[in-house]
Amino acid sequence: MPLAGDRADEGPAPLVFACHYLHYAYLDRFPALAGVSLEVAAGERLALLGANGCGKSTLLKVLDGLVFPTSGTVQAFGDPLTEQSLEDERTSAAFRSRVGFVFQNADTQVFSPTVREEVAFGCLQLGLSRDHTQARTDDVLDLLEIADLADRTPFQLSGGQKKKVAIASVLVMNPQVLLFDEPTAALDPRSSAWLRDLMATLAGAGKTLVLATHDLEHLADLADRAVVLGEDHTVLADATPEAVLGERDLLLEANLVAGPVG
Repeated sequence: MPLAGDRADEGPAPLVFACHYLHYAYLDRFPALAGVSLEVAAGERLALLGANGCGKSTLLKVLDGLVFPTSGTVQAFGDPLTEQSLEDERTSAAFRSRVGFVFQNADTQVFSPTVREEVAFGCLQLGLSRDHTQARTDDVLDLLEIADLADRTPFQLSGGQKKKVAIASVLVMNPQVLLFDEPTAALDPRSSAWLRDLMATLAGAGKTLVLATHDLEHLADLADRAVVLGEDHTVLADATPEAVLGERDLLLEANLVAGPVG
């Protein structure tokens, strides 16, 4: 299955996302984003860091067009990403084929009776033929080495297996951009290492990766750039993983590491 992205060979990479002064509050009372600005270039690996509740997952949902900011603007692939723009079926289908979201909890993402049906669902929703969908499904099942699970019920699988199925259901559409919410959370060490290797392979194929993570130990392997969100829902820092990890005061302020007790 081809995994090629849109990485440019010369000059600056085009922007995949451009977010300017985003504000969002749940129920109009509980802030999640407070003036967040962010750009993501094609082929980039970007990590979103911050304590629980700082807005990382909300920002991913904004990038995926699942929620829309109460103020501020979002552009995706050079065009406005708004609730109104996604009401157009062709615009929505084009966007959904280019951006895939892997949720933190695979149980919230998988729902079909069998693994094969789960992986095939997105392609069928986009209007691909059954033959084309079957070929893509077989390819991605082989790629992730889960062909033996094809006729199993997803809910009977282990956590690591369900995560693979969730990823397969996104990869089958061969998106240019993959959004991961806490990708290694609750995974055993072997499954976590497998996922990091897969993400490196995807990045090597030119995919754009944006991930929300607490995994400081493997941050430099997961990302080329890190944006730190504070508990006030603003951007505290935007730098290389090495620079962020070298600023203990920043990590303390963001509640990413513990300070001295007493």
